Amino acid sequence: MSNFSSVLAFDLGASSGRAIVGRLDSEAGWITIEEVHRFSNDPVKVGDRLHWDILRLFHELKQGILQTKHLGYTDIESLAIDSWAVDFGLLAASGELLGNPYHYRDHQTDNVMDKVITSIGREKLYATTGLQFLQFNSIFQLVAIQQRNPELLKRAETFLMIPDLLRYFLTGEKHSEFTNASTTQLLNATTKAWDTELLEQLGLPGEILLQPVASGTRVGALTPDICEELDVASIPVIAVGEHDTASAVVAVPALDEDFAFLSCGTWSLLGTETDAPVLSEQAQAWNFTNEGGVYGTNRLLKNIMGLWLIQECKRTWDKEGKNISFAELVKLAEPVKPFQFFIDPDDDMFLNPAHMPKQIQQYCRDTNQIFPETEGEIVRCILESLAMKYRYIFERTEQLTGKSYQGLHIVGGGIQNELLCQFTASAIQREVWAGPVEGSALGNLVVQWIALGYIADLREARKLIRNSFPVKTYTPQGSAGWQEAYARFEQVASRSTVK
Repeated sequence: MSNFSSVLAFDLGASSGRAIVGRLDSEAGWITIEEVHRFSNDPVKVGDRLHWDILRLFHELKQGILQTKHLGYTDIESLAIDSWAVDFGLLAASGELLGNPYHYRDHQTDNVMDKVITSIGREKLYATTGLQFLQFNSIFQLVAIQQRNPELLKRAETFLMIPDLLRYFLTGEKHSEFTNASTTQLLNATTKAWDTELLEQLGLPGEILLQPVASGTRVGALTPDICEELDVASIPVIAVGEHDTASAVVAVPALDEDFAFLSCGTWSLLGTETDAPVLSEQAQAWNFTNEGGVYGTNRLLKNIMGLWLIQECKRTWDKEGKNISFAELVKLAEPVKPFQFFIDPDDDMFLNPAHMPKQIQQYCRDTNQIFPETEGEIVRCILESLAMKYRYIFERTEQLTGKSYQGLHIVGGGIQNELLCQFTASAIQREVWAGPVEGSALGNLVVQWIALGYIADLREARKLIRNSFPVKTYTPQGSAGWQEAYARFEQVASRSTVK
C-alpha cells in the first residue's frame, strides 16, 4: 500500500456545501486539504411549504467530481458525504423521489411535537430514543406528513436521509447510515435499531426504514451512467459519520480521552463523547440529546441556535440594501458597550422569523431590557448571548457526566469569528482551543482513510489532525464582569420558552 492517499469529501451545510480533496502522507503523518468546489444551498419556498433543492445539490456533487478531475486529482480512492441531520426524502417503489424533501424549518411540524408527546409520554419517548425534543426531528416530520398528506407515506417504499439520498443518486444503492439515523428520534438508543413499538404506536410505516449500517462501511460506487456522464473512473463510496456533527467530533484534535467540544456553525452543538447514552431524569429535564457517534461512541450534547441568528440578521440587512459583510459586522460589534442586552438564542421565536433583528429587539422588550438598535449592538447582543449559553450548557454537561473539563474545543466555520471565541473563553472561564475550521470535512476524510486501512483508529486520526492543522488558544478575560453578567443572563433566559 502506498504512503499517499487522496479521497474526496462532500460536506453539506444548511447554507452552503463544499467538495474537499484530502491527501494523506501516512509516513510523514501529515494531512493536506484543498477545497475544489463550493456552492450555495438555498431553500426554496413554494406556496407555504419550504423545501431543499435536492436535485440542485446532486448537480453540485457532480460538479465537484468534475472539478476534482480538472484539477488533476485522478487518484481519488473513495468519496463520502456528510450533511445536516433530521431531513429526508421518500422513494417510490420505482426508485423515484416522491417530491423535494421538506426543510426542517418548514412550519408543517408546528404543534406536532406536543401531540406526539401527549400520545407517547415524554419520559417514555426520551427513555427509548435519548433524543432532545426539537419540533423538527424526523419523527415529527413523518407524523406531520401522515396527518396532512397520508397518501405520500402510502406511496413511499424507502426513507432515506439527505446523505443517504444523495448517495443513492450516485450509486443506485439504498443504505441508511447509523449516526444520521440516530437523529430521527425513531432509533432505540439502547438497541441501536428502529424502535418497532414506537413506530406502531404512531402508525408510521416501519417497513420504509432500512437497517442502519456502521460508519466506515463501503456502500457502493459511482454508477456506470455517472462515470460515462462525467468521464471518470468508478469511485468507491463510503458511509462515514454522515451527520455533520458526527464528522466534526471525529475531527476534534483532543489528546485526552475526556473532552468537551463545540461544533460551531449555523447551529452550535456543545457536549462530550460518552461510552453509552445518558438517559437520566436530569438529562431528560435539561433536554440533552444522545446521538450515535462513529465506532461505537455516543455524543451527549445540546443543540444551540448558533450563528443562524447573525446569518438571518445579515439576510434581512442585505434585503434592505446595507450589504455588510460578516467580518464588518463583527468589527461593528467590537466597540459596543458590553453586557447591555441578552437573549436566549434557543427561544422558539428565533426558529424562523420573518425579520430577525426586530425579533431580537422584541425579545429584549418582552424581558424588560433596553433593546439593541444598531447593527453592531444587535451582533454584540447575539455574540455575548451565545457565549453565555455555551457556559450554561458546558456546566450542565459537566454535571451530567460528573467530569470537569480543562477547556473547550471549538471546531467548524464559527472559529473564524474570533470575537465569539474570546467571549466563549471569558464566559466559561476556561481555555478555548479553536481549530480546525473544516471540522466536518476532516472527520469525513479520516473515516474514509480508516475504512481504507491507512489510519488505525479514531485516536490516531485525531493525532494526525492535531499535527496537521493549527489550533489557536484563547484565555479568559475580565472574570468579574463576565460572572456578574452571567447572573443577569440566567435571569433573562429563565423567561424563555425553551430551557
